[in-house]
Amino acid sequence: MPRPQIKRKVYLLPEIDLFGPLVSNPKNREMIYMTVEEYETIRIMDLEGKNQEICANEMGVSRSTLQRIYYSAKEKIADALVNGKILKIQGGNYILCNKKIDCLTNKHCPYSNQRRNI
Repeated sequence: MPRPQIKRKVYLLPEIDLFGPLVSNPKNREMIYMTVEEYETIRIMDLEGKNQEICANEMGVSRSTLQRIYYSAKEKIADALVNGKILKIQGGNYILCNKKIDCLTNKHCPYSNQRRNI
């Protein structure tokens, strides 16, 4: 029996979840699906400028797991940009957390015990 996956902590859902080229017939375009946690790694690391260790701690995963999520997200973004595909953000294995309350150290969050020591 495989080990159950830990839900990743996500603080913001995307306001816009569909991106793609401006063409007259978008129905003929291939669609790429990005998970919410892939979106979150791009947001934290590339937009906020935080390093992998901080991002991994915020999301409650190990650095190696974070790296896999991040590289998968970058590959999907590159494929969409270079090949003119539509990028849709949906699904994944995550829990939405309130960033105003520090989930990483407080006992209020049922997922705080999933934090890994990195």
